Amino acid sequence: MHGYIVPLKWACLAFFALTAAVGTGSAAPPPKFDEQQQIAVLQTGEPQEKALACKRLAVSGTYKAVPALARLLADEQLSSWARIALEAIPDSAADEALRSAAGTLKGRLLVGVINSIGVRRDVNSVELLVGRLGDSDAEVAAASAVALGRIAAPAAIKALESSLAQSPPAVRPSVAQGCILAAERLLAAGNVEEAARLYQAVLRTEVPKPYQLAAMRGAVVSQKAGATPAILGYLRSDDKDVFAVGLWLAREIQGPELTAALIAELKNVPPAKQAAVVSALADRNDPMALPALLDAAKAGPAPVRIAAIQALGKVGGAAAVPVLLTAAIDQDQAVADKAIDALTDAKGDGISEALVQQLGNAEGKLRNVLIQLAGARYITAAKPLLLKAADDANGDTRAAAVIALGATIDQAELPWLIARVTKPPRPEDAQPAQTALRMAAVRMPDREACAQMVRSAAQGGSVEQRIAALEVLAAVGGQVALESVAAAAKDLQPEIQDAGSRLLGEWMSVDAAPILLDLAKTAGDNKYKIRALRGYIRIARQLDLPGPQRLAMCREALAAAQRPDEKRLVLDVLRRQAGKASLDLAAGLLSDPALKKDAAQAVLAIAEKIVDSQKQLVIDATQRVIDAGVDADLASKAKALQAQARGGR
Repeated sequence: MHGYIVPLKWACLAFFALTAAVGTGSAAPPPKFDEQQQIAVLQTGEPQEKALACKRLAVSGTYKAVPALARLLADEQLSSWARIALEAIPDSAADEALRSAAGTLKGRLLVGVINSIGVRRDVNSVELLVGRLGDSDAEVAAASAVALGRIAAPAAIKALESSLAQSPPAVRPSVAQGCILAAERLLAAGNVEEAARLYQAVLRTEVPKPYQLAAMRGAVVSQKAGATPAILGYLRSDDKDVFAVGLWLAREIQGPELTAALIAELKNVPPAKQAAVVSALADRNDPMALPALLDAAKAGPAPVRIAAIQALGKVGGAAAVPVLLTAAIDQDQAVADKAIDALTDAKGDGISEALVQQLGNAEGKLRNVLIQLAGARYITAAKPLLLKAADDANGDTRAAAVIALGATIDQAELPWLIARVTKPPRPEDAQPAQTALRMAAVRMPDREACAQMVRSAAQGGSVEQRIAALEVLAAVGGQVALESVAAAAKDLQPEIQDAGSRLLGEWMSVDAAPILLDLAKTAGDNKYKIRALRGYIRIARQLDLPGPQRLAMCREALAAAQRPDEKRLVLDVLRRQAGKASLDLAAGLLSDPALKKDAAQAVLAIAEKIVDSQKQLVIDATQRVIDAGVDADLASKAKALQAQARGGR
């Protein structure tokens, strides 16, 4: 199948081509429905029930359902639903039903039936459809033309071809569409000459531009020789849509002749088009194009260089490394950034090895770029060179090397990085080392051992070093880290206590909940009590917990809360937990003047979720809202929920 991708404005033609293809695939078996039961619904059910039955018969219907479905083809409401089922039923009875309906229906109902005939590609309907090509209703004639194109039988093709030039302007685009659909079918069957004739017929006819463009593409694909000159002609066109056809064909048509021609054409293409041609050349994935891509990446307009650089990152391999490295230190920052991105993501044998080799001899800006790439690509072979660079006299080089080591060292080498945090050679080295240690720590296979090393190294350090270690421990997670942060939250040093309570409040595992609750009850500073309680409530709200555990945490939080703000946060959690326990907890706050409105809103939100399943509970809870003396709006909502619950009993 000569499928193709087209610019956005050709979306309709892409659809035409796709509908001409015969797709196969594997999928789970469809559900089975009782056919007789669905047929009975079609005969006696309500319209919405009949529509659902049609959908089900589209899955598992047989010839037995065809008569009942056929009777719905004249129904304005249900015709389209019936056609969905008839299109899917694998039996000639469905074709006969559609042909019969096409002889009696008019207007949009007839158009729909003709569309379904086209979907089923019913060869026996060709004579009927040919007769409709001259219909006084332009929509009927247009639908017939498209259906003939889908069927693509010899008689259908002959009728389309002969009527193309003579058809009325309102119908002609659909006839062209039918010709293109038929040509795609012919190509799929290997009948290239017939397909070419149809494409040429469209090109000779005055039809809307999208159809001309599709025919231009098809004419090139279907011709046995001369594709290269045609494609080059399209690429030289000042019409952006024709140029786009050329670009797509440059990707679609394979062979060394076209590759060589595109390389030569690069010299003639205006700069505004060169980047697009470079991208198309790269997408051919032809080794012949590599020298031209390398040259394009070295010099010239920035858009062209960037297109070539991006292409080399995909197809250049190790041979492109020197050119990309030169571009990575270019004065044009956009070019440099794209080159670094290309080297970071490049796949292929020998690329990382080539980067390490270059790193051994590089200096200045290039050295720093290579160091960055060693980290970004996780090149463990670069570690000796990175360790050397970590002691360089240049601060930027030291920082880049240490951060790269954060991405490449293993657990046995972690003590070296920990030492850079606890005892940095220079004050400015502390921050890069902390960043690197966080990167490294979260990669380690044994996080408990990693956390133990970090904790041990930080003991006795300065306040700043201990806080840095706590940040790393929080990133690592686990039991050792949690114990360390929990201890810090009760430290005598105010700065350590502040860092510990902050990190504990951000903890993302439920095992921090008891520690947070204890801190919320016992912390000496009210600031830390509030922070801990909010962290505890956040765990109840955000983490995936069993319902009883979440409710238990809400009870504990309400008991510990001293301010309305934290109680409102608990109410927000309760709103998401439907049931008697959550209703009782929320309703228990109705007596608090500061929380009455929030509590009432929570009760009503919970009640809405269970009004159909726990009616008496909803009636009792909403009465408590009304009795609490809430505002008129809330009282009205409560009464409405009561009425709903009582009406459903």
